[in-house]
Amino acid sequence: MHAVRLHHAGAAIGILAAACLLVSSPAYAKRGPGGSDGGAKTSGTRSGNTLESRITYSGRMGGVNGTSTGNVAPIGNWNPPACWYEPVSAKDFQNQVESQYAEVVNDPRQPNYAKAATGQFRNTYKDDKYKNYNLDKADEGNWWVAVQDPNRLDDPGAFTCDKLPFWVQNGDTPAVQNAITPQVLAELAYSRILLPDTKVTLAPRNVTKVNLPTWAWLDPSAFKPVQVTASLNVAGLNIQATTTAKPVSLKLQPGTADAETYPASGECSINNDGSIGESYTRGKSDQAPPCGIKYLRSSGNGTYNLKATITWRINWTGTGGAGGELPDGTFGATQNVTVQEIQSVNR
Repeated sequence: MHAVRLHHAGAAIGILAAACLLVSSPAYAKRGPGGSDGGAKTSGTRSGNTLESRITYSGRMGGVNGTSTGNVAPIGNWNPPACWYEPVSAKDFQNQVESQYAEVVNDPRQPNYAKAATGQFRNTYKDDKYKNYNLDKADEGNWWVAVQDPNRLDDPGAFTCDKLPFWVQNGDTPAVQNAITPQVLAELAYSRILLPDTKVTLAPRNVTKVNLPTWAWLDPSAFKPVQVTASLNVAGLNIQATTTAKPVSLKLQPGTADAETYPASGECSINNDGSIGESYTRGKSDQAPPCGIKYLRSSGNGTYNLKATITWRINWTGTGGAGGELPDGTFGATQNVTVQEIQSVNR
């Protein structure tokens, strides 16, 4: 979770506010080229009194020369987890609780209810239900704590992981939803896949004409499978998963009802060589494009907003031979198309 300062909390938060434990994922800044292979990494670290997620992410960022523009959007009602549970060693758990307790009780700005809630939370794991944070059992298990994705705090799902930290013996599977497994890591990697811009190449390139078929295609060198790997190696747990997005089709939406698409559905499937559509060459002026548009009306003094959306097929592989499919995703962008009132031209 984000670094919650209890003097900002309301009285109703009580023990739950103290239980937040300031566990957070890394802040995922806008990614760019991250090295010679166009990749980038983010990782969890200890920052001040905040114990951050230990999950690390790496992979190619997609696009030409490693550039990326946006995240894949799942099709349907499914979304990657906005919160999850992951293990923390007994010693790290103790250090976090004790440092937060000291910070709160020694801060004159903190209200009494916040100090009381923090103290009660501390006592639960130090002197009450558990003894001294289970340090004497550190080789036998770990604490599991709730973590929120800081990029999705506007998602109600980020607040569904509301269980207090709990102890799990080594080798046991936590009986909670979204406890870290290879599949959960794959789903978290899904939300961090960045995709290339979907601007399509058109012929004619800048200005097209009324009733003239406009060819559209995507360069296969720019639209290759994109992968992100999520890994967790902490507190005796060493697992990872790689999620792969592969482009499978392109949908064209002309931006006006006064247009026809090729094919009629506007859905252009991927070719055997990985390309989508077909580039225009001389001698094809009397042919209908396998992927394209024909505008039936001039855009006047303005332009039409052509939207190109790519569907990406998502699958994953993980530790222990695990793997499978995740919901397809899409990513689209718009580009301006000028259409002039000329019936026929030579390309």
